[in-house]
Amino acid sequence: MSTAPPTTTRRLPLAGALRLGRPSDIWFKPACSVVAAVAPPNLALLALGRLDLAMYTMAGSLCALYGHNRPYPARSRTLAWVILGMVGGLAVALTAASLTTDAVVLVTVGALMAAVQKVLCDATRVGPPGNVVLTFISSASLFAPQTLGQVPGHVGLALAAGAWAWLVGMAPGLLRPHGPERRATAQALNATAAYADTRRTGTGGGHDRARAAAAAAVQAAWQSLLATGPRTDRTRRALEHLVVRAEVALAAPADADPALLRGWARALGGTGRVPRVAGADDDLLGIDAELSAPRRPLWRRLGPLAPFAVRTALGCALAGYASLALGVGRPYWALVTAASLYQANVTLTWSRGVQRVVGNLLGVLVFAAVVPLAHLHPAALVLCCLAFNFGAEALIGRNYWLGSVCVTPMALLVTEFARTQDAGQLITERVVDTLVGALVGFATAVVVTNRRAGDRIEGALTAVEQAREQAARLLAGPQPAPRALEAARRALSAALADLRAAADAASGEWWQRALPQERVVLAEQSGHRTLAATVRRQGAHSWDGARTTEDVRP
Repeated sequence: MSTAPPTTTRRLPLAGALRLGRPSDIWFKPACSVVAAVAPPNLALLALGRLDLAMYTMAGSLCALYGHNRPYPARSRTLAWVILGMVGGLAVALTAASLTTDAVVLVTVGALMAAVQKVLCDATRVGPPGNVVLTFISSASLFAPQTLGQVPGHVGLALAAGAWAWLVGMAPGLLRPHGPERRATAQALNATAAYADTRRTGTGGGHDRARAAAAAAVQAAWQSLLATGPRTDRTRRALEHLVVRAEVALAAPADADPALLRGWARALGGTGRVPRVAGADDDLLGIDAELSAPRRPLWRRLGPLAPFAVRTALGCALAGYASLALGVGRPYWALVTAASLYQANVTLTWSRGVQRVVGNLLGVLVFAAVVPLAHLHPAALVLCCLAFNFGAEALIGRNYWLGSVCVTPMALLVTEFARTQDAGQLITERVVDTLVGALVGFATAVVVTNRRAGDRIEGALTAVEQAREQAARLLAGPQPAPRALEAARRALSAALADLRAAADAASGEWWQRALPQERVVLAEQSGHRTLAATVRRQGAHSWDGARTTEDVRP
């Protein structure tokens, strides 16, 4: 008789979920961008005496939060798709609101839309703030009084504000056209320098964490550079050579020069010249092959996200229904709370739930303190919202709960654009919906298990083994072609990064069958040894030959 594979459960962190991290290097960019995108439409509506329309313009304005880590050619496309997604979700929500006032139907529509937004944002890797802003706007719009004839005008306002947000997001490219790629390259260089330091000092677990962080930073740098499409200038080629150096340091940290890596990273700050390192264009043959390879179709990326779609749809629907059963007037707050929880695994979902509850409870206290000032004049209401917009983006990078302290009063103040409301009732309903959404949302994540997390590890292990064998065969030959060896090295590096991401995601999933931890460790060790061997065969480990030879102007 067969037996089921053993399962493991995970501890749920509490204090660690609230620990503050370092602020993002570019925290001020989304903070300033959202203010620049929100202020003109809101001030124009204030002057016209039509603040009741601000919810629709904010739908477009909040698109300025997206794409700040992407190169400007990719950012242009990302912002355009986000705006279309935002406006499309708003149109569906307003149409539903105009056709029915049945709260159960509206909650169901909102839950289904939240699931679609979740999987599309994850599949396209749109980046922060992900699906949460889209779900907030569409869910709130479901409960906005609406007639079918008003829908085109309200959608048009959102589209116009979205066009302005696109301009705000693209404007910094006029001054620093390669800024995102330079930052990503600098982060990869600094991360691999830190890894090389731990390798030399032999810092146990710190060494493993540094290697994982360096691998993630290198992959992010490649994604940033490859997102720009075919290279069109010398700056892009110079940045690619620097990322190759970071990748080499990751593969052979004992041969790396951390001071040199950090020097290159410092030189990438600001608008100065990009260092150009000595190296043959053979270093970039793997990148050329990757650029010419067909992209994985979107539908193939949606398949593994099915458990998250089910979690989101079911969790949001149940949270909204529970809120309705309790008689709360705004069930979409519970729905949005549930939608904001779902992360890569249950452990991270729990952490996000703790952060959401703590941030919202503190946020309603801030709202109680600020609402008398906001009620003094509509202009004060607009300025308070702008201040909280800035504060949310400035703080959320340190921890989600800290940003939520500003997001919560901002969301409460937005409800007052149409008319002044009882502050006590708003606070009570927000607290109840936060608790309901967090409890129901997390319970759904536990019940709807993600068994595919373990399957993804098996697939990642197979990919690493195949990539390592391919590289080993080339190394065993007399003189492998530079293109083939570089392509094999890049394939193995990417496979190792995918394996680490899969292992991290699966290790935080509940009711998961026992994970092949020993196989993962052995695969990573042998893979990194093979990577180091390919680097030495290519001769790219010689740091004396990697000194700066000339500079390239941006």
